[in-house]
Formats: sequence, C-alpha cells, structure tokens
Amino acid sequence: MNGNRLIMLDTETTGINISDGNRIIEIGAVEVINRELTGNNYQRYINPLRESEPGALEVHGITTEFLSDKPLFEHIVDEFIEFVKGAELVIHNAGFDVNFINHEFALCGKNLKIQDICTITDSLEYARNKHPGARNSLDALCKRYGVSNEHRTLHGALLDSEILADVYLIMTGGQTKLNLGGTTSHSDTIKGLSIDLNNLPPLKVTLASEEDEKLHQQWLDKHSDGGKKPFIYNQYFSTSV
Repeated sequence: MNGNRLIMLDTETTGINISDGNRIIEIGAVEVINRELTGNNYQRYINPLRESEPGALEVHGITTEFLSDKPLFEHIVDEFIEFVKGAELVIHNAGFDVNFINHEFALCGKNLKIQDICTITDSLEYARNKHPGARNSLDALCKRYGVSNEHRTLHGALLDSEILADVYLIMTGGQTKLNLGGTTSHSDTIKGLSIDLNNLPPLKVTLASEEDEKLHQQWLDKHSDGGKKPFIYNQYFSTSV
C-alpha cells in the first residue's frame, strides 16, 4: 500500500439498505498525496437499473431520468479499481460505503473486496475518538473546523469527498513537536500550507523612546502608593523622574 496516497471517497445510493436491492448511483474520489490535493479526482454517475427511494432522492436529488443513459457499474468497475488500488481510502462512516462497493463487486462477478486492494480509514470513527460526545457528521465537522460547505445544498459524492478532504487534513494535521533549541528543522502543515519554523525572518525589535520610558516611569510611581509599594520592575529598571 502507498502510505502517502490518500483517497477521500464517498458514494450516493438509491437507498440505505442493500437487502432492499439498493445500488450505488455515484462514486466520487479525491486524491491526496503527501497531504496535498493533486487535482486527480475520480467521479462517475452509474445507472442502478432501479429508482431511488424517496428519502434518498431528497438527500442527493439524482433522478432516474438523469441516470438513464449513464454506464452500469460493471462498465466502470475496472477503471475504479485501477484508480483506488494501493491507496488508503478515507471514508466518512466507512462501513456503509464499503458494504455497497463490495456488493457491487459481487454483482459484477469480481472475487475481491475493496479491503483487499486498499487500506480503509473511517474518518467518522477518527472524529468520534477525537471529539467524544460531540456531533461528528460532516456538516458538524465543517462548522468545527471552519470549512465552508455553503454550496452543499444536496449531497453529491464528489462534492462530499472534496469537503471531507479539507476537514480530514485539518483534523489530522495538528502540530508536531516544536524544536525550541533550533538545532533541527521543523515544519508544520495545515491544509497543505507548509511552514518552516527555523527559516522565519528575524523578529523586529523596537526600543522605547526616552519619552515612552519617562511616561512609563511616571505611571509606575503614581500607582506604587507614593513609592511605599514599589513594583518589582522599579527594583531592577528604575528610571524615576
């Protein structure tokens, strides 16, 4: 498995239960290599040869008419496998999508499971461990991490994968151990932004003017009860006027 290649993946389906004959109607996947979006994404609409359940249609809005001329899953299965093979798949509520993908594999006569060719990471499980007791839906995580999802009026597999990529990279970015001694290099990455903490420009030092020091000392004298309770500062930096 390629440990540096992540694929954020989502599916849309005709309904939530495989036992009711529900099928995948859309797959969306976003490639991330070394924690940077590559732009090499994958998205396909799929004809499920059936209608979506009313509840599912309200969620994704993908109609039977729209899907009528789209390819069957068996026609895109090989290209899909080629795209994800060897990657770490990051899926929100992974069990749902994994079960549907494996069901589609079986219907195509593929003698394999997605776990055989990919590592699976459940971002929902990760979020629950990181934020126990909190809401950890994708929308809730967007709000927590400041990721805009205003354009998400309906669910879509590619759109949700793109949002998941932003959320997951922030959620797992954190801050690595700081080297305050400055003897080794250190960088931190948040949403693809790399910062080398040992290559920052020197801090600008601005000294107080003589007038500033005079005003500061007057303030200290005024608030030290006539000098009866001098500030510790006065004991070391007294410039009493």
